[in-house]
Amino acid sequence: MSADASKALKVMTGSSRFEASAQKYTVAKAAASLVGTFPGSTVPRDACRVYTPIGTPGFELRITWDLADNAPTGPSAPQFTKLKMGERAVAAPDKAYVFFACRSDRLSDSSEVAHIIIGVERGGMPKPPEGDVETLKDAYATVAHSFSLAMAKELRCEKNGGLPAKPVLNPA
Repeated sequence: MSADASKALKVMTGSSRFEASAQKYTVAKAAASLVGTFPGSTVPRDACRVYTPIGTPGFELRITWDLADNAPTGPSAPQFTKLKMGERAVAAPDKAYVFFACRSDRLSDSSEVAHIIIGVERGGMPKPPEGDVETLKDAYATVAHSFSLAMAKELRCEKNGGLPAKPVLNPA
């Protein structure tokens, strides 16, 4: 995770310390799983989970990956703010998604493009977001961008899947 994503996690959770996830939750393992699945479609799969330390107010953040058959089309749901990153990026006060295209020698047919979706969502029972809504949207988008960029680099996507080096948080 980038330094900006670490700061964003503090905005989202109120903590700068976190419990360790299981060993299976790494960018490298998520990328390997995606490579093994491509070119098929999937349902969202866990890439990582983030928990606040034991003994503090509970908070779970779930980061997922998914494959789509095509680039996203049509309008986004009304609760999302659209951002200019990848094929599409959207953020809400409790979740964000980054869609990006990846052409890579790691994929079974490097001439085919993988359409990858990285999601960041608050886990557990749904609760209304607490805090400044715009700041929370930016925080979720920052974490989704950081994980997406890390995944694109791990997969060796051409041009990092079209993702910028820093998150673009201005509405599209």
